[in-house]
Amino acid sequence: MPDVFTVRPAEPGDGDILGEIHAVSWGVSHGPLCTPKVAAAGVEERRTKWHGVLAEGVDTILLACLNEQPGAFAKFGASTSRPGLAEIQTFFAHPDVWGSGVARVLLTAVLDRVRDAGYDDVHLWTLRDSAQARRFYAKNGFAGTGRTHDHHFEEGPPVALVELERAVPGR
Repeated sequence: MPDVFTVRPAEPGDGDILGEIHAVSWGVSHGPLCTPKVAAAGVEERRTKWHGVLAEGVDTILLACLNEQPGAFAKFGASTSRPGLAEIQTFFAHPDVWGSGVARVLLTAVLDRVRDAGYDDVHLWTLRDSAQARRFYAKNGFAGTGRTHDHHFEEGPPVALVELERAVPGR
């Protein structure tokens, strides 16, 4: 039986689901770049923050499921740093669904929403040293802009981020 993908807007009751996806994925992708103390605090903060974010309702959050099991989510809206562009502020998939196609389905849904909101271009920031994330975004039409910045945690070395951008399909 083929896999079934669904994408829907996240609802206020999805805070624990988003938190678990974010915490586990962030722990795998970002945790090794941080000190153990910062990694543990980062995982815990991501596990508990989404109830408040959903209650704010400022940006759109989509939740993607694989065979009815939540696997990935994205938060996006107007760019916080580049007026006139949309920004994907958060995009995480649980490691259990990596390679399944659910992230691609989610990204397509995000791009459709961004297009419907009237944007021509979308950008995001991702880890410079995450080959997996960079490959995923490149396969889906994103290219580097040359803009970079460092994210500083409480302790330890900063984490380097790169900006990626693409045109919104159908605009």
